[in-house]
Formats: sequence, structure tokens, C-alpha cells
Amino acid sequence: MTATLPGSAGSGRGRSATAPASLAWARDLVQPALRAAVDRLDPQLRPVVGYHLGWLDEHGQPVRTSGGKAVRPALTLLAAQAAGGQAQAAVPGAVAVELVHNFSLVHDDLMDRDVSRRHRATVWSLWGDATAVLAGDAMLSLAHEVLLECGSPYAARAGAVVAAGTRELVHGQALDMAFERRDRVSVAECEQMAAGKTGALMSASAAVGAVLAGAAQPVVTGLADYGAQVGLAFQLVDDLLGIWGDPAVTGKPVHSDLRAGKKSLPITWAVEHGGEAGTALARWLARDRDGAREPSDLQEAAGLVERSGARAWAAAQAARRIDQATRGLDPLAVAGGDGADRAEALAALDQLRTLAHFVVDRQA
Repeated sequence: MTATLPGSAGSGRGRSATAPASLAWARDLVQPALRAAVDRLDPQLRPVVGYHLGWLDEHGQPVRTSGGKAVRPALTLLAAQAAGGQAQAAVPGAVAVELVHNFSLVHDDLMDRDVSRRHRATVWSLWGDATAVLAGDAMLSLAHEVLLECGSPYAARAGAVVAAGTRELVHGQALDMAFERRDRVSVAECEQMAAGKTGALMSASAAVGAVLAGAAQPVVTGLADYGAQVGLAFQLVDDLLGIWGDPAVTGKPVHSDLRAGKKSLPITWAVEHGGEAGTALARWLARDRDGAREPSDLQEAAGLVERSGARAWAAAQAARRIDQATRGLDPLAVAGGDGADRAEALAALDQLRTLAHFVVDRQA
């Protein structure tokens, strides 16, 4: 297996909705170690986790399905190379963040009572609540086990980065749940929630790669800041897809966030800043909160969000966050030493820019 970076189609500052080659590269590099980690689980939970990760069907038979985009592992491996290290040295960190991410997805599906993810039934809907809790817990425990035993002199520091990111992720999820019980949530509060729920693990994903590469703290901080901005942009785009996303692509019904009454960023902005349309949306959200919403009602609410200017605001905010993230990489171009090492570091920085733009452009 090679850890050589894939070629980049044009400049990393370009824009394309096509998945960057670095995602497949990261999946290929991380997959054997991820499978080896999951193989440690007991016979009851191993097939459940394998199902969630897209390797098995509900009967435990091997299948080929989407196990996710592998954005977080790609951030870890690219950050390691951008910091002047080797991608292979950061594989334990990439495995760890992918396990933490999937722990959060299994628990998130349970809390939201979502019955579909990646075009398949969710874990809780097949095996029940208790099994979903245990499967998520098992992945979280594996994440820290993989890091702590990886043999790197930076293992403890890397573990602390992932643990702190997980704590902030859980805080963001707790805020998200608390918001469901409130009539009004400010945009500032919603951004704080998104910074934890999505931004914290993206930040940790980039930071842990730099840590395992032995990078100096300013480089680690720079890559952590990049990941945090990409995470906020990712959440903004997810929120747009939660209203207007194509079910064939997202695996969820159109208007799913409106159906669930979520206080997402565009919905919150619409209520706070959207004028008459925002006021009408607030009334709509308060009306029949626990009842089933008809497709025509959901279409009406989506129209109010758009007329309020919130759709355009969220798209512009995501683009601004990505611009901030990529500009923050420019000072890191000094990392990576000389010769071939420096060339690889610069190529990794370019791939990080490409990956950041993909996060925004996937809304297309």
C-alpha cells in the first residue's frame, strides 16, 4: 500500500463538486487498520459495527456499500503530510477520528429516531436502542485504544486532542437537543452548537495528524483552526441539504430538518433576521409542533426560509468559512523541510484546499 498523495486535478483553489481523489486515497490507507480495530470487538457487536460502517448486511454477510466520505481521516493524513510528516504515521489518528465520528452518528440516529442513513436502515431501527448505545460506546473505546497503543512518542498528546474534540462534540449534541425544547434560539447559540457538534471533531482530525507528525505547536494550531472553519462550513451545507437536499443523494427525505423541527443555522437565521418571512416561519414552527407535517406544509416552510434570505446567507457563510480556512493554510507553507519533503508538504496543503472547497460545493 502506498501513502503517496493522489494527483490533484488543477489548483486546490479551484471549485468542483466532484469528490477529491484524496478521499479515496484516505479510505484505502485507513481501511485495513480500521477493520483490524473492529475485529477486536465481541461477536455480538462486531457485525453491528461492520453493518454501520458499510461492510456487512444486517445478516452479517459481506457487502459493498458507502461507508461515508472519509473526510475526517483525509484531514488527518493530509495534515500530517502538510506538517512535514508521513501519512502512514498518522493512520492511528485517522482510524480514531473515523471511529469517533461513527460513534456520534449511531447515537445521533438513535436520539433523532432517524430510520435511514446512507440509504440503509439505521442501527437502532434494526437492533434496538440498547444495541445502538453499546455499538457507539464500543467505537468510542476503540478509538482511544488504537491511539494509545500505536507506539508513537506523540500518542498521549494525540489521545488528548481526540478526547477534547469528543468532549466538545458531545457538548454540541447536548445543545442541539436542548434547542429542540425551546421556541427561540439565537444565531450565535446555533453557531456555538455547530462549532461543537461538527467543528470540534474536524478540528481535532486535522490537529491529530499534525501532532502525530511531530509538528511544532504553531503548526498544530494552524491546522486545528483550518479544521474548525471547514467543520462550520460543513455544517452550514448540511443544514442546506437538510432542507433542499436530493433524497437520492442525502439518503434522507426532502425537508427533513423542517419535518423534525430542527433549529438549524438557516432556520435560526431566518427567524432572527428574516423580516416578515422569518416571523411567518416562527409561527409555522410553533404550530402543531408534535403533529405530522404534510408535504405542502413543508414546502410552504421551505419557501419562507428562502424568501427570508437565509438560504443565500448560509451559502455565503459557508463560502466565507472556507475562504478563511484556506487562507489560514498559507503561513504553513514553510513547514516540511527541503526538497522532496517540502514538495510533499506543499502538495498536501493544496489537497487540503481542494477538500475544503468540496465541502461547500457538494451542495450542488
